[in-house]
Amino acid sequence: MEYTKAFRKFISSQYLYAGVRITAGTLIPAIVLYQLGWLDQMMAIPLGALSLAITDTPGPPKHRRNSLIVSIILYFFVVLLAGVSRDYPWLVGIEIAVIGFLFSMAGVFGTRINSIGLIGILVYIFCLDPRSPSESILHDALLFTIGGVWYALLTMTLYSLRPYKPIQQLLGENLMLIAEYLQDKAAIYQKGVNYEDKYQSLIKHQINIQSQQEELQEMLFKMRSIQKESIGKGRMLMIMYLDSIDLFERVMTTQQDYTLLHKEFDHTNILEVYRKTILLMAEELGAIGLAVQDGIPYKKNDKIARQVDYTLQSFIQLRDNTLNPDNIESFIRLRHILYSIQDVAERIELLQKYTYYDRSIVKPKDLDEKSLEHFVVQQDLDPHLFIDNLSVQSSYFRHAFRTTIALLIGYGASLFFELGHGSWILLTIVTIMKPAYSITQKRNWQRISGTISGAAISFLFLYLVHDNTPIFIAMVLSMIIGYSFVKKNYLIGTAGITMYVMMNFHFLHPGGLTEVLSDRVLDTAIGSVIAFITAKFVLPQWEHTTLLPTVQTALQANQQYFDVVASVFSGKKPSSNIISAARKEAFVALANMSNRFQRMISEPKSKQPHLQQYHQFISVSHLLTSHIASLSYYAQRSGEEIASQDFQPLIEHADIQFKRAINLLDNKIEKVPTDTFYDDALHQRLQELMVKRKEEMLSGLAENEQSVRKALSELKATADQFKLIHSIITEQVRILERIHNKQLEEISVK
Repeated sequence: MEYTKAFRKFISSQYLYAGVRITAGTLIPAIVLYQLGWLDQMMAIPLGALSLAITDTPGPPKHRRNSLIVSIILYFFVVLLAGVSRDYPWLVGIEIAVIGFLFSMAGVFGTRINSIGLIGILVYIFCLDPRSPSESILHDALLFTIGGVWYALLTMTLYSLRPYKPIQQLLGENLMLIAEYLQDKAAIYQKGVNYEDKYQSLIKHQINIQSQQEELQEMLFKMRSIQKESIGKGRMLMIMYLDSIDLFERVMTTQQDYTLLHKEFDHTNILEVYRKTILLMAEELGAIGLAVQDGIPYKKNDKIARQVDYTLQSFIQLRDNTLNPDNIESFIRLRHILYSIQDVAERIELLQKYTYYDRSIVKPKDLDEKSLEHFVVQQDLDPHLFIDNLSVQSSYFRHAFRTTIALLIGYGASLFFELGHGSWILLTIVTIMKPAYSITQKRNWQRISGTISGAAISFLFLYLVHDNTPIFIAMVLSMIIGYSFVKKNYLIGTAGITMYVMMNFHFLHPGGLTEVLSDRVLDTAIGSVIAFITAKFVLPQWEHTTLLPTVQTALQANQQYFDVVASVFSGKKPSSNIISAARKEAFVALANMSNRFQRMISEPKSKQPHLQQYHQFISVSHLLTSHIASLSYYAQRSGEEIASQDFQPLIEHADIQFKRAINLLDNKIEKVPTDTFYDDALHQRLQELMVKRKEEMLSGLAENEQSVRKALSELKATADQFKLIHSIITEQVRILERIHNKQLEEISVK
């Protein structure tokens, strides 16, 4: 069953969709030209189509169209430039330095323009091969442009036929990622769970979810067609996305003191019932995500409703049998987890209904009430942004400089060693080199492994099979696999592309396979060695040097999120849009910090200062954001009812601790108590309610309509979240103090 789901997930994914599109866009003109006997003379046409196809990343149609037009024009001049200078090595060296640096710096303007710049370097390298047949340089450039125009027309036509398919694929994948997050949350309710391992897994899931959400935001909130719709399919997809964000926050709000929960209830079966219920919800959410990705309705069922009802009955039975005045607080915690489960179940069932795209489910005004401005991130092409990054302190500058040096070394090696396909050295360098050292090294290993395995498989296949028909089919499949996996699994993608290249040469130059095979492996090895050396020794950007700013940003974002949410309990009424914007900033900051740390642990041990302390800090930061999300839920649920100035000291003291943590990052030391929690007035209110509740239980009026049970439950749950938030911030201060003290020791030793 799992294999079937995995197959369905891949078949309907954006990755296979892109792989098939790139393959079709490249092979259709190649096949036509081959049949006409013109492929050798017009190889630039499929090459132009392939180059443009690689830059075609998901996004709003206007942005895609503009990027395709810019790419076509830019690559026309790049082909002309390479053609004019390829017979003059000294001129090529100068051009490699200029193009390599400028196009690598394009990353300052965002991923889309960075992709255009990266492929621009590849196009230049493609056209350096002196064996490329052409009647004239201009002729080559025009053919290359024709290929680009062909692909642009193809992809925009496909988009017009299925404009919402890319959104459905991303949204479905996002829901499946949230389902995986939910599965890991369920594991926390299991006896003997390793909290550290699960929290690390949750952090990784959150990074992936945040990345997907940013892509969806780019596509959804910049599409004019969706903005103009009253309540069409696009509008429904936007509502599904907004609800998925709320669902993700709600999943995070089940955060409790799990150690205490296991201590109190491991002797019962209730936590196991909770775990199975959450697992079922995760399974259903994953199935809904798959249905959205497929573009088909999800068959309605009542699995979740029946399981949640069973969970409720299990809780009631346990409460009726074991509740007493001494364990009231424990059952309050248990009840609020049940509330969270019920709420998540309702949200999942609503998403289930959305897969039918029934306009009657949502009224047009439901979406208008939500301000979407904070979801849109503008990326202006400001020239000053480029100029401001012309500094050794800029990671973009360092990456561009490293790439340029590596390309110059690679070009020198291709001239010195008289290699058959020396340009493959440069192609290897460009595709491997990334701003982060850890990613470069990972890609290096994957590139070598993928090339060797792909070359071995293709050689064996061509040795055993001599009929061109199965070879052609294998070539098409290899290309689809290569470009489907190149973003998802670079090793498999590289293997597929290598197989495609080998089989392509079999058709173009029969009998020269052994030479091409040896060239491919040797050139890849040389390029990988050059990339490894330059990444490590030429202006390396070690993650620990840029980790502190992301730590500070995460602290500030969490404080802002906390202040906005906590203000509800002191009587203020921030709009839901303000809370949503603060939540988004906190989630993004946490994901960025975690992602940077994950890259740091892949770097050399000598470049991992204070690794243990940062590991602890990021783990507790994840808990902090989760508990603030829980507090946000209680603010929406009962914030106005229990609001009181009694909460103000708690808010102020938390802010003091936030400030202390931020000051530590700025090397400012303040002597502020870190272990006092000011809740005297709130504590007194809770004690009074607790006394009344115990009296009700002893008098047999426990479930009377006039009972204080609900008031006590809401106030106690909220107070617990404040205490947990306070304790986590205090722990963050202690961790940062340890880092600060170690830094002082290191300075004194030096």
